[in-house]
Amino acid sequence: MDGTVLIADDDRTIRTVLTQALTRAGCRVHATGSLAQLSKWVEEGRGDLVITDVMMPDGNGIDRIPAIRNARPDLPVIVISAQNTIVTAIRATEAEAFEYLPKPFDLPDLMAKAGQALSRRPRRSDPAPEAGAAPRPAADPAMPLIGHAPAMQSLFRMVARILNADLPVLIAGEPGVGKTTIARSFHELSDRRDSGFAILTSADASEEAIIRAADKARGGTIVVENPAGFDPAAQARLIGLIESMESGPDRAMAPRIVATTGPDPQSDVASGRLRSDLYYRLAGVTVTVPPLRARVDDILPLAAHLLARAATQGLPDRTLGDDAASLLRVHAFPGNVRELENMMRRLALTASGTTITAAEMREALSQQAGGRTASIAAMPMPATPVANDAGLPGGFHLGGGNGPLSDSVEAHLQRYFDLHGDSLPPPGLYDRILREIERPLLQVALDATGGNQLRCADLLGINRNTLRKKLTELNIEVTRRRKLM
Repeated sequence: MDGTVLIADDDRTIRTVLTQALTRAGCRVHATGSLAQLSKWVEEGRGDLVITDVMMPDGNGIDRIPAIRNARPDLPVIVISAQNTIVTAIRATEAEAFEYLPKPFDLPDLMAKAGQALSRRPRRSDPAPEAGAAPRPAADPAMPLIGHAPAMQSLFRMVARILNADLPVLIAGEPGVGKTTIARSFHELSDRRDSGFAILTSADASEEAIIRAADKARGGTIVVENPAGFDPAAQARLIGLIESMESGPDRAMAPRIVATTGPDPQSDVASGRLRSDLYYRLAGVTVTVPPLRARVDDILPLAAHLLARAATQGLPDRTLGDDAASLLRVHAFPGNVRELENMMRRLALTASGTTITAAEMREALSQQAGGRTASIAAMPMPATPVANDAGLPGGFHLGGGNGPLSDSVEAHLQRYFDLHGDSLPPPGLYDRILREIERPLLQVALDATGGNQLRCADLLGINRNTLRKKLTELNIEVTRRRKLM
């Protein structure tokens, strides 16, 4: 890898890690904690690549990209940010950043992107954006489009790429994952945001309602919620509407169609609930929203966001205690984000103090499951682990019992199954259990080795790269003592 890289990040640790990695790869590096200094270097003609954070003490890294492109149209910019929202991904895409990576980033991935950027220069000759272009409005605080999990970051990138495309969009996912919220984002964050917006549901899909929606959303967006729930006549009317918009004299002002559906729309087609010709007209691009259980590391940031939003709506201002947060994090959430939101609002109303306690969280989890907790962690844990001379695994005991760790885990899991009565726990149990064991194991091992990843990997008997990957996947906080190298 050859070239000069300009780094702007107010975190000294990040600057050090990137400088070391890029220097070892053969690059020359200039690093700063100031956007003003970065701009000076760019104007002086330095650098073949920029890597910048978003939230800096003297400004916003994304906001500087138009000025960088104006001064140096061929200078690629990689954006890294802890602001893991859909708006960050969209703004980075609209600013024509070479790549956007959420923090904590995977260092090999960033190095690969840097190599691609350096190898492609000069990469574009199109004119710089107009200086007077209107800035993108901030995210609506009512839209909890937050997610560091890889599945959500992939979704954000997809939305950013197709946000202003003239293609219908089908948003698939389980109930409660936020499909309608994402559908709204296709309107509220796009170039159509100043035009009309309408929602069609099966409760009102008469010919008059469809015509009203088309008129109201002229030049804007129509969201069709669960078209498989529309009766055959209503589905036929929808097809007629789409055909008239595609070929009519006013097609230049036709609204964009964004539809929401269950997790497997093709099964709706196979069962006859959804007409195949309607499905193919709606599925120009299909976006799948992951369930909350597939993005466990997003649960606590979402909960904090929802509690803060509840406070702006007049409910008491609450925060999660550490023990309560641990219980919440392992809840299965069959109702997804909607279930989490209802739980946070109820806790905001019923908690006795400003900090939600573990006892209050256990009660909320129990109520949420109709009296039977759906959370492994909602059950009391045995006492502190103590090892005897026999060593792991057979000699590792919990509390005052005489059984090995495996017996204690088996008993704990059996109680979890028993609490579900005749029903089975929600799907995905294997991964949830492994994550709940893996996370504390890595944290304790890191603490025991003083944050030294080489010693920690040796202690665990795994490859160092595997350890790095797991730290990123489990979103274990990167600090000065635990840093990705």
